[in-house]
Amino acid sequence: MKEPPGPGSVAWRVNREAALLLGGGRALLMQIGHPKVAAGVAEHSDFQRDPLARLNRTLELSLALSFGTAAEIRSAARQINRVHERVAGDDYSALAPDLLLWVHATLIDSAILTYRTFVAPLSPAEADDYYQQTKRVGSLLGIPHPHFPRRFADFQAYLEAMLAGPVQPDATGRRLAAAVLRPPIRRVPPFLFLPARVITAGLLPERLRDAYGLGWGRTDRALFAAARSIIPRLVAAAPQGLRVVPRARLAERGRAS
Repeated sequence: MKEPPGPGSVAWRVNREAALLLGGGRALLMQIGHPKVAAGVAEHSDFQRDPLARLNRTLELSLALSFGTAAEIRSAARQINRVHERVAGDDYSALAPDLLLWVHATLIDSAILTYRTFVAPLSPAEADDYYQQTKRVGSLLGIPHPHFPRRFADFQAYLEAMLAGPVQPDATGRRLAAAVLRPPIRRVPPFLFLPARVITAGLLPERLRDAYGLGWGRTDRALFAAARSIIPRLVAAAPQGLRVVPRARLAERGRAS
């Protein structure tokens, strides 16, 4: 396996930002917008009962894929692939290349959009570099190379085609989305989830936001605009210990030594 992208790569620069967590809800809602993905999640995981635990497991493995050594990356990919082997139903399989590509694509697109929205600009050339660097991980997760759109512009066209075609949330997807937006955590007042809901709704493509029935009135738009203004300033002023995810800091120290 080729050496993973290092600190000088666009992938490293983007994925090291803790602010990318703000796009986690968006990525999940895009994934379960595909009815076959939603069916697999609903029938083979505890997502609806404990969505935060699943998000935490996904985040842990994603960080290993981004900042691990070659051996750690292979190990994380094997763990993910073993889980996917058990996820199959009447008309879906988590090993199907088209479903693997869609899930992978939601993570790429959400990372780029969240970085651009809350961290810093990313040029078209940098976005293409990031996309090319993510293909390596996608291949480890079972996506055949011919399935990848060639360039970032082709990738964007693929996303548009998916959102206009098979990605249409059904009742299962909408039920799972409710668990993402309002996790079933006891003794936590619903209003505390409002900021996350507004950010998730603001980052979602309009077509999906409407399909999930998420309100987007004047107050929602004003709150999202405020977040777009304030969060980048907070990110720029934050010390590295808060701004950079611990796994990236650990990897950077290892490379430096």
